[in-house]
Amino acid sequence: MTSGPETTTAVLPHVNALLRHFGDLRDGSHGDVRSRRGKESLFLATVVLLTPYALQALEEVNTHLLNGTGTVRETGVQRTPDGGPAALWTLSWPEQRSSGIEPITLAAHYGRNFHHPHLRGATVGEWPLNVFSPAQAKAELPTLRAIITADLHNLVFQRDFRIVPATVDPADSNPTI
Repeated sequence: MTSGPETTTAVLPHVNALLRHFGDLRDGSHGDVRSRRGKESLFLATVVLLTPYALQALEEVNTHLLNGTGTVRETGVQRTPDGGPAALWTLSWPEQRSSGIEPITLAAHYGRNFHHPHLRGATVGEWPLNVFSPAQAKAELPTLRAIITADLHNLVFQRDFRIVPATVDPADSNPTI
């Protein structure tokens, strides 16, 4: 991919991702393609590359904060109401569901009017999504973790910290939420 001088910052994957993003904006491309069809094809490949890392990051939260009570799901690529492709990876758990709030969500989406794809959470804004290789997908793991962590933080503030099982004393059999 020819989007930016990524060889000069190889030790900073998050900077490389931003340089790819800015290079795409500068060049009017996404990776090496300019057509919507080509960009959507790259998006489909990106979802495949990103899926194991999205699932890993969600399972980490399930294990360490939800005491294994959560359910991780993935939708695969689907069309959104605006006609663009999107894929979701979610983590739900009993306390979240009974509180009536959204699950922790990682969303890769390429809106119909977007120049290129982005990542977001249920409550967290947009990150550029310029992933074209397995190494670039793996380098997104810290970003995925950050989105998940911020999403969980925001969901807690919609209700109460006690929606996170790891914060509740097991001896308290009737916590009020």
